[in-house]
Amino acid sequence: MKILIFGNPLLKQDSLPIKLLPKLKVIYPNIEFKEIDPTENLEFEGPNLTILDTAIGINKVTLLTSLEKIKTNKIYSMHDFDLALNLKLLKKIGKLKDIKIIAIPSTITEEKAIQDISNIINKLHNQQTRAKPS
Repeated sequence: MKILIFGNPLLKQDSLPIKLLPKLKVIYPNIEFKEIDPTENLEFEGPNLTILDTAIGINKVTLLTSLEKIKTNKIYSMHDFDLALNLKLLKKIGKLKDIKIIAIPSTITEEKAIQDISNIINKLHNQQTRAKPS
């Protein structure tokens, strides 16, 4: 299992995923956590992505499995190109099949975030284990 980590350590409201990364690596040593920029070539990460990122407008850790629920802003320049738009473009050109986004609010405590993220990761891991043929 691989989880892509997005965030910006320079922006308080977008830094929590990066802050949680060391703790998650200790809790889940068998999961590959990869810190990545949202505008990088995500298509090279495979057609099935699991992402951990901050989301605006939520008040609890939420698992998103549909891109339709993710709002994209108007694009005026490349500075406006963000993760949501990148994912929707990859889906449209057939490079993305399955998406799971563990969305965390910027206002949650680290302890509560770790607890809620762990619940989701455990659930996803159990689903993957059951889905693999013996």
